[in-house]
Amino acid sequence: MIFVTERLILRRARLDDLNDIHTVLSNAAAMRYWATPEHETLEQSRDWLCSMLGADTSRSDEFVIEHQGRVIGKAGAWMLPDIAYILHPDHWRRGLMTEAMRVLIPYLFAQHNVPRLTAEVDPRNAATIALLQRFGFTETHRAERTLKWKDEWCDSIYFALPRSAVGA
Repeated sequence: MIFVTERLILRRARLDDLNDIHTVLSNAAAMRYWATPEHETLEQSRDWLCSMLGADTSRSDEFVIEHQGRVIGKAGAWMLPDIAYILHPDHWRRGLMTEAMRVLIPYLFAQHNVPRLTAEVDPRNAATIALLQRFGFTETHRAERTLKWKDEWCDSIYFALPRSAVGA
């Protein structure tokens, strides 16, 4: 499965994406609100990529985001119905993730029999909160100290987008 938008190609990951993936996953700013800190070694990124490649497709449906011939991030359902995405900071604030989600949200509903898509977000991640809300995700609840990131406990806001909200 490949999606081509005005500026992006969303496609399945390949082993030869490793260096580009590592550029994203080793960037401290990109990983600030991810579940794990930035990768320190190429081997960490290789393990991450291999787990993405080997994921059970009935539970996981992810794509790399390619822009101008380079992988600059990833988006999709890392574990249905939970969506997640990451983009290298060099590409923030250009509408690229909006462009990616515009094709991924309808695809995920069409491809998978889920009543809703969900997302977990650090309350300090204003850009992701705004993006989710722009697509109709609404807050369902909050929780404190849900994730220990390095030496810091982080809170979470949970969002959901019902299938009925997108006419799927």
